[in-house]
Amino acid sequence: MIDQTDISYENTILIGLITQFQDEELSEEYLDELEFLAFTAGGEVKRRFSQKMDVPNPKTFIGTGKLEEVKQFVDDNDIGVAIFDDELSPAQQKNIERILNIKVIDRTNLILDIFAQRAQTSYARTQVELAQYEYLLPRLAGMWTHLERQRGGIGMRGPGEREIETDRRIVRDRISLLKDKLKKIDRQMDVQRGNRGALVRVALVGYTNVGKSTLMNALSKSEVFAENKLFATLDTTVRKVVIGNLPFLLTDTVGFIRKLPTQLVESFKGTLDEVREADLLLHVVDISHPSFEHHIESVNTVLKEIGSGDKPTVMVFNKIDAYHPEKIESDDLMTEKTKAHYTLEEWKKTWMAKMNGDAIFISALNRENFDELRKLVYDKVREIHTTRFPYNDFLYEDYTGEEE
Repeated sequence: MIDQTDISYENTILIGLITQFQDEELSEEYLDELEFLAFTAGGEVKRRFSQKMDVPNPKTFIGTGKLEEVKQFVDDNDIGVAIFDDELSPAQQKNIERILNIKVIDRTNLILDIFAQRAQTSYARTQVELAQYEYLLPRLAGMWTHLERQRGGIGMRGPGEREIETDRRIVRDRISLLKDKLKKIDRQMDVQRGNRGALVRVALVGYTNVGKSTLMNALSKSEVFAENKLFATLDTTVRKVVIGNLPFLLTDTVGFIRKLPTQLVESFKGTLDEVREADLLLHVVDISHPSFEHHIESVNTVLKEIGSGDKPTVMVFNKIDAYHPEKIESDDLMTEKTKAHYTLEEWKKTWMAKMNGDAIFISALNRENFDELRKLVYDKVREIHTTRFPYNDFLYEDYTGEEE
């Protein structure tokens, strides 16, 4: 568990672009998420900056005029960190740091920094360290050379910074050693997974901070760490769960996010093996989040990347207790009804109605509709189990979902 007293909150600014591929509304969504990421890492956002540009400036990402405006705000408000919503090239980062004279990081570096905070086990720490070094390698020139950092705070946890020339060979050797270490741990985990017997495997997947760990605790009656911050859970947790008289294995996995760094997807492939080898996925969605449909797309994209896009899946729409649709006043004839005004009942009549019962609306926190969820999971697990072992079907009776 992270001790929040150890995190020193730094004055931070956020910088994003509005482009032909990312309109103003989407840019604001990304900056909202970036602000939550900054808060999770220990930053206090003082202001956001955005600029309309067809393509980023190859030298400074944003225009020189906007950068001067940012520089003035930085100087007047004791800002320590500038966080860009998109990945910066090594040259851009170097140029911006020279002008602003503060730490400059991008979304990828920020996510890696949060992972460095949150990694608890040796396996997770090794995965994060590998991802950090792979991100670091093309950015060595003019940044740092040895494997310890002198400055602390956001973007500065983990391997590496001194303001002298770095030996790339040392970093490449370290990457090679970390990859070998992960392969060894992966082989050990393969043996562990093989020793779990014939139990059906169910994996919780979903966007970060949608309530997977809370749901894990409710279903398994265990105490997995859960917190209202992004990436509260990095380490895979497996629990044996019994519903009725039917046992199965339930796995809580790392959350996904939009613009997930490719280094992390690569480094966490061992962790994601739990998803690959699952018989059933519970795709948990925060229905109260205004961008939950985009979150679903992001998760499905990662699932396809790891070869799990076609697995049997139940959509679990969580946090119905926090869902509050926008209202249109009866005398307001100018406001057009949008998805933001949908009630839960109206949502159920959209594309969700075509899921053949493989969708359920719950509150994991308040255990609302939990009997229905347990019944649905029981039926799905029983179907998989009896397909695998048809001679065991007589052992399992119809289950109502009520806890004993």
